[in-house]
Amino acid sequence: MAEPEANPIARQVNAAAIACRDGWAVLRRKGPGEFQFWFIALLVGIAGGYAAVGFRIAIAELQTLVYGTDDVGGLHTLVGSLPWYIVLCVPILGGLAVGIILNAFTSDGRVRSVADVIEGAALYDGRVERRAGIASALASLITLSTGGSTGREGPVVHLAGVISTWVSNRIHANGVTGRDLLGCAVAAAVSASFNTPIAGALFALEVVLRHFAVHAFAPIVIASVAGTVVSRLHYGDVTEFDLPVLNALAFYVELPAFLILGLVSGLVAVALMKSIFFADDLGSSLQARLHIPNFCRPALSGAMLGAIAIWFPHIIGVGYETTVAALSGNLLLGSAVVFAVVKTAAVSITMAGRMGGGVFSPSLMIGALTGLAFGIVATGILPDVSGSETIYALAGMGAVAAAVLGAPISTTLIVFELTGDWQTGLAVMVAVSLSTALASRLVARSFFLTQLENRGVHLAAGPQAYLLATFGVGKLMRPKGADSAAPEDKCWDLVEQGTYLNESATLEAAMPIFEATRVGFIPIVKLRGEGQPPELLGALFHVDALRVFNRALAATAAEEHS
Repeated sequence: MAEPEANPIARQVNAAAIACRDGWAVLRRKGPGEFQFWFIALLVGIAGGYAAVGFRIAIAELQTLVYGTDDVGGLHTLVGSLPWYIVLCVPILGGLAVGIILNAFTSDGRVRSVADVIEGAALYDGRVERRAGIASALASLITLSTGGSTGREGPVVHLAGVISTWVSNRIHANGVTGRDLLGCAVAAAVSASFNTPIAGALFALEVVLRHFAVHAFAPIVIASVAGTVVSRLHYGDVTEFDLPVLNALAFYVELPAFLILGLVSGLVAVALMKSIFFADDLGSSLQARLHIPNFCRPALSGAMLGAIAIWFPHIIGVGYETTVAALSGNLLLGSAVVFAVVKTAAVSITMAGRMGGGVFSPSLMIGALTGLAFGIVATGILPDVSGSETIYALAGMGAVAAAVLGAPISTTLIVFELTGDWQTGLAVMVAVSLSTALASRLVARSFFLTQLENRGVHLAAGPQAYLLATFGVGKLMRPKGADSAAPEDKCWDLVEQGTYLNESATLEAAMPIFEATRVGFIPIVKLRGEGQPPELLGALFHVDALRVFNRALAATAAEEHS
């Protein structure tokens, strides 16, 4: 005879008791560590916030010393009233100072920025270069204060990464903890720089860590809020851009226009990115051909910027005044188009000159100008079913910036928090979705990932591509003479056939050889110079390479879904 089923209520009470007991055990085992980490995240957030605020104050002070004003919102007007020789000479002197600093403190004369932070998160356990990072922050500070045409978010993000790297090294953080702390620092820096706590947290997750794991969410939010509090203590609870015009979307019949604006914005974003990369390649080619010293390259770019600023002073600095004018509808169609083209050229010259700064603020300005120009045309064609052209400026600002950063979620929220205008969210989201979808097909997903791709760092393809570069064959090989080593005669046969790897190679080079040759192992040699035979060190077995790679993929998946 079957036993009667247990009382359903009793089963539920018993299950609840077991859950409480297990939960208490987890809290006792992991709780103190979690709380301690959250406290460290809070401190990192405060430090990242003060780094962003301090960088902003330093720009204002140096700008006052150079141009006589600390008002970034009125810099365009002031520069337009200065004598032409001052407008020309200030960027040259600033570029010369930048060149000297980077030549002295970096190995390649290149400014570190957001792309290097993304690389540090993916490949170096959440660490970035500290010496080069501090020098880059100083160089970018000079650039943004003396006529450079970029933004402040890039150097601020990397400076925050320097802070988190120092903390990670002090507490001997592993890869997961180091990446989380890096995300905390970045979130705090972005939120403090633009007073955008929600977007700051999502930027760190979407752009830097490139996942939304639950374990990283709480500390990053804590740090982002801390950075925002620091910013508001100094600047108050104000939006970055003050929009005097109340936007209104003319029913849903206008939404197709924003779909078209998204496609146009995607093309504009691609044009901006490709212009920067083309200018950088051209600058490197000319520098090599003309034997120009590294420290002179930023000064030459400064001369070009100064010459442009004599006629178009709006290119100086981050461009807040022009962005506000576009968002307020205070520019004509011709002016908006010309300003967008000239700003694109100025940003390309600044970045190609290795002067430093970020691309977010310029993309906001170019996007606002693009949207305004599109809006003037759209509302002129169908005035009866159109709202204000400033709605298009706001949507264009978000669409271009999202495509450049490859971050549709955080950029959409940044636009809302920068302007305080939540009423036109539908238009912004429509434009952002199409611009990012189009641009990601024409470049390696974003400006930063394309930068890394051009350096041979393949992060855009995902962990299955870039993890291979983290394993050196010299550490994975079976040494010559070991019990399980490959036969030396077969190794030398493969070497004579050209199938071998240098000891400094990685699995990124080894796996294609395994795929192409179908061999079970690859000889690892030490090249001793021209005319001398290589020294056989051992062999990398295909099974060993697959085992290590599979473990790395599993660990990455576990981190991203924990």
